[in-house]
Amino acid sequence: MNARIQLFFKIGTIVILVLSFGAYGLYKAHVFLAGPKIIIESPKNGQVFQNSYVAVIGKASDIAFIFLDGKRIFVDGNGNFKENLLLARGYNIIEVRAADKFGREVKKIREVVLK
Repeated sequence: MNARIQLFFKIGTIVILVLSFGAYGLYKAHVFLAGPKIIIESPKNGQVFQNSYVAVIGKASDIAFIFLDGKRIFVDGNGNFKENLLLARGYNIIEVRAADKFGREVKKIREVVLK
């Protein structure tokens, strides 16, 4: 009976360790599995401007490259970006696109108006 309890304890310990390492591995791999992320803080969608210069402010994570209207921009160490953009009179579409090192892309669009 004592040998059976020891065997059960060893198997239980191994199962718990394997599940713990698997869960930790998935937790750490989440960054690679989720893909790139972009948050645009400013301008808001549908915002109306009187001045033709607008600052596009946001944050990106898990990226290798980021583009604002097709032009490559750069982020700081925390993933923050701030770029000035010249708007045309009337309706404007602002596109921020990012890609990670595995080729996955994400795109955010803001539609703004210059009066």
